Amino acid sequence: MPAKRKSKGAYMISAVAEMYEIHPQTLRLYEREGLLKPSRTEGNTRLYTDEDLERLEFILNLARDLGVNIAGIAIILQMRERMEEMNRQMQSFVEYVRSEMLSRFQQTATGSAAIVPLRKPPAERPQPGAKAAQPSGRENRAAARQGSSANEPA
Repeated sequence: MPAKRKSKGAYMISAVAEMYEIHPQTLRLYEREGLLKPSRTEGNTRLYTDEDLERLEFILNLARDLGVNIAGIAIILQMRERMEEMNRQMQSFVEYVRSEMLSRFQQTATGSAAIVPLRKPPAERPQPGAKAAQPSGRENRAAARQGSSANEPA
């Protein structure tokens, strides 16, 4: 039951309990379980912000409408926070990739660089440790016959 609330305010526990038709002890329990974290005044009075009330509405929706217990609510809230963090990281990564691609496309437009750097083909030179081309077995036998026939008397 979302209640009508003023904008940019801070609400005391009694006002929040009345707005959402819950007992103040329920709000204290949610705080004790780490589900809500209201700010405090110097006199230690709990003050609930608009963000706290949005979170409370989500908690009450889980508890009242879906029948989720406090442990389940805590797990759901943790998962929600992790997903929000992962979403922020993904947005940051997408922005990084977008800016990199834009800068690379601008470089290619000016002709200063390719998206994928091109390498010049290496000059054909023997690799260190590579063997020089050897004649085939047939060429060896033919050279041997020629050499032996040159040494025989005619």
